[in-house]
Amino acid sequence: MSGAESFVPTPLLLSESARARLASLIDEEGNSQLKLRVYVTGGGCSGFQYGFDFAEDVGEDDTLVEFGEVGLVVDPLSYQYLVGSTVDYEEGLAGARFLVQNPNATTTCGCGASFMV
Repeated sequence: MSGAESFVPTPLLLSESARARLASLIDEEGNSQLKLRVYVTGGGCSGFQYGFDFAEDVGEDDTLVEFGEVGLVVDPLSYQYLVGSTVDYEEGLAGARFLVQNPNATTTCGCGASFMV
């Protein structure tokens, strides 16, 4: 690396199971423009909580991270809390859900839906 180059951390990663489930949901909806929006809001038992939604439009200040045929959208406020995280998908006794594995979280709740930095 020369002095002019800089390392830019990957904003978000998407596990193989999350990619497969997202591709399946997009296929079910019949809309290849859909992306998974990942966001952080105040609340939850640990201070912040994760949210997921479908987004067709990407805002001017949003970050879009593409993984082949699927993509994640993050708003600028949530981005700072999610840099370096992995979005995963799991199916188990508690049901099926997307979740965030966040190396920035100092504390997480038992269900994994909220965190503290």
